[in-house]
Amino acid sequence: MDGVDRGCPPDGLRVSDADRERALSELSEAFRVGRITADEFDQRSGQALAARTGKDLTALLVDLPLDAHAASRAIVPEPAKHAIAVRSVMGASAFCATLLCAKAATYALSPGHFAGDTLAPAGIAVLLVVLIIFLHVSRADRR
Repeated sequence: MDGVDRGCPPDGLRVSDADRERALSELSEAFRVGRITADEFDQRSGQALAARTGKDLTALLVDLPLDAHAASRAIVPEPAKHAIAVRSVMGASAFCATLLCAKAATYALSPGHFAGDTLAPAGIAVLLVVLIIFLHVSRADRR
């Protein structure tokens, strides 16, 4: 049984963080059901975190049976899930930042409000814009 069955890239191809997480999940399950000892789990987990290629990960899992649940998890495209989550956070942040800017402007233009009333929503809006920029840049790095 090769690593592709487990969702790992073939032999010499580089693995992703998601591939390492799937391997750690399989190792955790093997430890939980008693297939490997605590020492083996510690050793293999460290090797999984340091794995660079599909061959490295496959070597850690080759003597363990393929879990049907793990195989179905390997089919789900993780990048698509991540992209949807990032877009959702960016959209919600943009919406909230817009509302907070409107509130800050309303406070600033209406008489009887202190400067402190304007600073809190404006500051939060700025932080949300920074979050949006960070998510946009990190999304561009993944492409």
